[in-house]
Amino acid sequence: MIDLLKNLIQIKSDTKTGANEALIYCADWLKERGQLVTLHEHNGFLMLTASKGGGSDTIIWNGHVDVVPGHEEQFVPIEKMDRLYGRGSADMKAGVAAMMQAFVELDASLLQRTVQLHLVTDEEIGGENTSKWLVEQGYSGDFVICGEPTGLKVGVQSKGVLHMDLVFKGKPAHGSRPWEGINAIECAMKFHEQLSELPFQKQSTDFYEHPSVNLAIMNAGKRYNVVPEVCHVSYDIRFLPGQDPDEIIHQMAELAKTLGLKMDYQADNSTPALKTSAEHSSILSLQKAIRQVTKTEPVLFGQHGAADTRYYAIPINGEGAIEFGPSGGDWHGNAEYVELSSVQAYKEILLLQALSKE
Repeated sequence: MIDLLKNLIQIKSDTKTGANEALIYCADWLKERGQLVTLHEHNGFLMLTASKGGGSDTIIWNGHVDVVPGHEEQFVPIEKMDRLYGRGSADMKAGVAAMMQAFVELDASLLQRTVQLHLVTDEEIGGENTSKWLVEQGYSGDFVICGEPTGLKVGVQSKGVLHMDLVFKGKPAHGSRPWEGINAIECAMKFHEQLSELPFQKQSTDFYEHPSVNLAIMNAGKRYNVVPEVCHVSYDIRFLPGQDPDEIIHQMAELAKTLGLKMDYQADNSTPALKTSAEHSSILSLQKAIRQVTKTEPVLFGQHGAADTRYYAIPINGEGAIEFGPSGGDWHGNAEYVELSSVQAYKEILLLQALSKE
């Protein structure tokens, strides 16, 4: 399994071509070990599915082989003590390798449920060509584990994503006489200063102290001697489970009116917040497996970012799609690593839950 992980790291899968190469490597590796694999293609992106077992209950193991760009040396895996360094070691080729090994070791005759393995190639750029497509084709389950690096903690919640593009409109004037105009940049700044006071920013949950609001893009002004007439601003808002993105949009629009600002906006709230109950039967069986393997009490938490869980959660009403994976650090950074002992533990946990009688 660790050799498999090292080989995957060496495949420079930070492009569509490279990710497809890694996917084909995974398919060949599974076939060589007697597994039945189906390859799929959508918009030039490859993915694979494989299935074992039967019954009314289906668990899906989802992993992505694509990575964010890295330096050339990061595609040479380096093992030091219990750590394996390299691009994608944690995010998330370790999870992929463990899922593949666990799938090979699964004895279908002992399964009381179906286990599906889904490997995809475009999670880092949104997942719309692979995981989303698979779900649209009917590849969904009752419980879905996306093997993102979580330190063997169970990510039962994740924030939703709301993108807001705002256009503030001022009045142009000569730069030497700014009082004769209305500076659109200053309008945007005035809005931003008051944004933190909106009611949605004051809310919290058991897992989150507050939603997050990132001023991601600002574009305005072309000349020193002209008061800018228009200012384009974009926000990346990660809202909490239970919050209504339409209400957030309404609050932001009302803020502009209250401040007397001329503002147009467009909103995209296509990524829902996810919430799986701690009492979900598969969460209970997963916690039991974690206790048995690690001899520690499982930790449930809320994830700040979004993963391919968002697509799998739609058919199951937001319940049962979680992030759970090995331990590591600095993913997307220059010193990305995974803890090898956690990869072994992760594989054992997956097997125990899949074979459980619950």
